[in-house]
Amino acid sequence: MIQYPLQFTTSSQAPSGIATQWRTRVGDGREATCAIPPEFEGPGGGYSPEDFYALAIANCFVATFKVFAEKSKIIFESLGVDGVLTVDKNEAGHPWLKAMSLQIRLSVPGGDRGRIERLLTKTSQSCLVANSIKTDVSFQFDLSV
Repeated sequence: MIQYPLQFTTSSQAPSGIATQWRTRVGDGREATCAIPPEFEGPGGGYSPEDFYALAIANCFVATFKVFAEKSKIIFESLGVDGVLTVDKNEAGHPWLKAMSLQIRLSVPGGDRGRIERLLTKTSQSCLVANSIKTDVSFQFDLSV
């Protein structure tokens, strides 16, 4: 049984300058290199906040589906998620993360197609990251049974 509330910690340390990379880490010490992307006049070469945002949405779908599939006793061969995050300006002219489109590819060796489609829909409605943001998230499913 999961006991709420849950907390996840992060830490970042950065030197001055747009062209410098910095390190970020999660609570257990895993680290990643971050950088301002070329789209925002940075050097690239590391993960950007936009990368982490898009990854959070896509991988929340993956994690949620894996839990639901396990509990539903559905074995799948592969689950692929490709995403496109659109950054635009809102009505006030401020940049924002407008939309995230996810293309979900699922290969299942056999089973009830309708049941699997319902599980995909339930997953898209239950992803806590997608449910917690203003960004419009759309899902397209390509199911191979």
